[in-house]
Amino acid sequence: MSTEDGPKFAILGGGIGGLAAAAFLRAKGLDSDVYEQADALTEVGAGLVIAPNAARLLRRLGVLDRFIERAVQMEIGWEFRRWDNGAVLSAESLEEECMRLYGEHTYTAHRADLLDALRSAVPEHSIHLGKRCVSVEFEDDQAVLQFQDGETVRPDILIGADGVHSRVRTAIVGPTHAGESGICAFRALVPAEKAPDFAKRRAQTLWIGPDHHLVHYPVSGEMYVNLVAFAPAGANSVESWTATATVEELLDEFAGWDPRLVELIRAADTPGRWALLDREPLDRWNRANATLLGDAAHPMFPFFAQGAAQAIEDGAVLALCLAADRDNPVAALRRYEQLRRPRTARLQQVSHGRSHINHLPDGPEQQARDLAYSKADPLEANGWIYEYDPEVAVAASGNEPSIEHS
Repeated sequence: MSTEDGPKFAILGGGIGGLAAAAFLRAKGLDSDVYEQADALTEVGAGLVIAPNAARLLRRLGVLDRFIERAVQMEIGWEFRRWDNGAVLSAESLEEECMRLYGEHTYTAHRADLLDALRSAVPEHSIHLGKRCVSVEFEDDQAVLQFQDGETVRPDILIGADGVHSRVRTAIVGPTHAGESGICAFRALVPAEKAPDFAKRRAQTLWIGPDHHLVHYPVSGEMYVNLVAFAPAGANSVESWTATATVEELLDEFAGWDPRLVELIRAADTPGRWALLDREPLDRWNRANATLLGDAAHPMFPFFAQGAAQAIEDGAVLALCLAADRDNPVAALRRYEQLRRPRTARLQQVSHGRSHINHLPDGPEQQARDLAYSKADPLEANGWIYEYDPEVAVAASGNEPSIEHS
């Protein structure tokens, strides 16, 4: 796949991480081919949060304006409410503070709207749909992709952005263990006209209670309220974006909770349901001329709402490293891994710990947690997440020009 213009990059997976990588590579003048198994680029799932660290990168790509056509700028974040009566334990104003501290706002959006914004920065000819990969193997130091349609691809660099069940990860590090977390997640959308008024505010609200918590916020130009709930995993839970539950099952999980929350759940469409599997951070992401990014590299619990943001950061850092060392892309992959793996491992670990804190039963520990929440300033306390800048990180390990969109 090499040309006179330099090495060619194959990205397996056309989700948020794969398209982010392709967009950042293009911004650096590097060609890539994105191979996506679906016949159309549609993003299943529901809502997500784009915090300042990710919004900053969308702006640099020149796609933030497109994204905010349907994204919702948050006015309130970390609004923790007690499970049985909705008492507000804490809340933080985001409208001015995010911009003051980090130079960008926090947004919520449907995943499809983020995917659309990223796709707008990738040429159509670079995206190959209906390409189901059936094997990833190494011939000496060369990654080889085999597709169901018979095509074989031998890229100069392979970027595995193929999600939590990544074939590229298995080829690089072998089978990885996924333990049962004991938690399952439900996700659903509620049409705004059916949602209670409190749920339509530009607020990211978290209801916390024994063994459960539920998050909601508006998405899709405020046409819907996104709802994601966490409960003890049952026998029917699988790790899948397409498995479903019923509204009645979700109502049963939150029986006895504040009637306003029950009203919101009752108005939901068919909920999706998936198990949260427990994965330790990987010891390495690279093998020969292949690397990983996004969920393929660092699947994390969603309790810090950083999954999509970390995939976007991965794409930015990877492009910067590859552009800085065009004559030795394998060395650039090593630099990328060294820069990204410690940060994403830390986020995996803190996200894991939050599940216990949010699900405490009523009692002394819960009371101490609620008191701590009432005194906390999570926007500043999590500055290590939101102030991160890939250009600064890469520059600290060597000189590198800007990736500003032109």
